[in-house]
Amino acid sequence: MFLSINSSLKDDDSGDHDQDQGSPKDGEKVKTEDDDKDQNMTRKKMAIPGVGEHPLQYNYTFWYSRRNPGRPASTQSYEQNIKQIGSFASVEQFWRFYSHMIRPGDLTGHSDFHLFKEGIKPMWEDDANKMGGKWIIRLRKGLASRCWENLILAMLGEQFMVGEEISGAVVSVRFQEDIISIWNKTASDKATTSRIRDTLRRVLNLPPNTLMDYKTHTDSISHFQESQALSAIFKGAKHGKTSMVW
Repeated sequence: MFLSINSSLKDDDSGDHDQDQGSPKDGEKVKTEDDDKDQNMTRKKMAIPGVGEHPLQYNYTFWYSRRNPGRPASTQSYEQNIKQIGSFASVEQFWRFYSHMIRPGDLTGHSDFHLFKEGIKPMWEDDANKMGGKWIIRLRKGLASRCWENLILAMLGEQFMVGEEISGAVVSVRFQEDIISIWNKTASDKATTSRIRDTLRRVLNLPPNTLMDYKTHTDSISHFQESQALSAIFKGAKHGKTSMVW
């Protein structure tokens, strides 16, 4: 699959990214007038491969987020700030999106690209993610674009060989460094997380001494809630609403 992705990407330079890949084909009709409305809406939103295209094993969705690091974060503000770019179901559809997207190395500020299986939000609390975790690699400036491309091509090409365990991947552009991560669904499955780690080292061609951290999403949520509580305490103390004894 990985080789077919690379060859198909090179052959397809149409750049037709304005095509609505999630809409039914011309002439395609809803089977019965009394079908459930929600099911019809879901069907229309699902990306489908075009005629003659190379289907991927799973559909995926690109997301983008950006925020001012000086503003306090919250789960609600994060969800409001993350924007869906579009979904795809084939190699050719991926290329139509990717060829017109800014590379991570050219992004500025506090920005993130997310690529997740269709139907999974890039959030810790999503049902597909809440029992999972992620491998994190911190990169010096200048490496994010190459590493991100290698990572997502390996993910789309099913090089990780862990079944349905992979949820998605994220590249985070920060001021001093860039960060890439790959998310899986079951943090307690040590054999799977180890296989993901080893494959990640290989596809990114990382030096043996590269530091890689695994963090569960439950830990991420706990740390986030603790930081929110501390922020509220210090804010209250600043405005004279809380007395603190050290």
